[in-house]
Amino acid sequence: MWRHFPDDDQCPDKLVAHTLEWQEKWQFDLVKFMPSGTYGVEDWGAISAYRGAANGAREVVKPAVVRTEDWLRLQALDVRKGSYGRQNQALAATAKALRGSVPLLQTVFSPLTTARKLGTDKLFADLRRAPDALEHALRIITDVTIRFALDAISAGAHGIFFATQLASHRLLSVEEYERFGRAYDLEVFAALHGKAKLNMLHAHGDDVMFDLLSHYPADMFNWHDRLTDPSLSQASALFPRLLVGGINEHGTLLHGSEEEIASEVQDALLQTDGRRLMIGPGCVLPIAASDARIRAVVRATHEFNSYPVHA
Repeated sequence: MWRHFPDDDQCPDKLVAHTLEWQEKWQFDLVKFMPSGTYGVEDWGAISAYRGAANGAREVVKPAVVRTEDWLRLQALDVRKGSYGRQNQALAATAKALRGSVPLLQTVFSPLTTARKLGTDKLFADLRRAPDALEHALRIITDVTIRFALDAISAGAHGIFFATQLASHRLLSVEEYERFGRAYDLEVFAALHGKAKLNMLHAHGDDVMFDLLSHYPADMFNWHDRLTDPSLSQASALFPRLLVGGINEHGTLLHGSEEEIASEVQDALLQTDGRRLMIGPGCVLPIAASDARIRAVVRATHEFNSYPVHA
């Protein structure tokens, strides 16, 4: 389970300290490194702020792309400097302290997700009216993303948590995502082949393109399984590797009783016969999630071997 550490995530030393304290406290089965969700656009000039979001996320308050021609002005970045550089410097310090005791994943956003954060919702108009300009930018963003991901592996990450926030039927058609999303996503995975030990794919939002994404070469797949299709039981027939989910982080975890949380964990494990599943949230935890509720998730997961499992 993972959470943001708002404002403190702007200071590498504080982010490292929070990450290590969180893992020491809970002893989770992997560590998802938690830089702010806007780290990937700040070196291009976007300005972000934390405005009290329940999940601790920052938001872009001044985009870098305001006019269509701004896509054509995007320049390549040195990922060892600026905001990009700080994230892997902090990850390296975390990896050194963890000493390989648990898998560590760096958070990496899909190129199209980064483009949306650069231009906010203007992206959708430009994707349809000026596709060549957007693809010019996506080429640059993809190359930067690959260099950053490879540097994360060199810094001690076992792989990446690859988040796409636009692979949703509510936002794009399948054809649009195949052209502007999937094509660049797969370049990132290809660059990591043989270098990363395990990668997790996160599909953010409602009505995600699960059929399309299930063919990505990811080792783990995470989505809001309690809020949108497919269910865990349906997904287990579509994705042959490890599913990550089962917890409604803004519902049951935040407002349910410990008994209701345990029931939700048990249901998730029973949906999959306790196989090929890591219990986790559909996305980042609310920062208000209490220790008692997180502890209820851990306890119910560890007690599953006492539940009946199909042969």
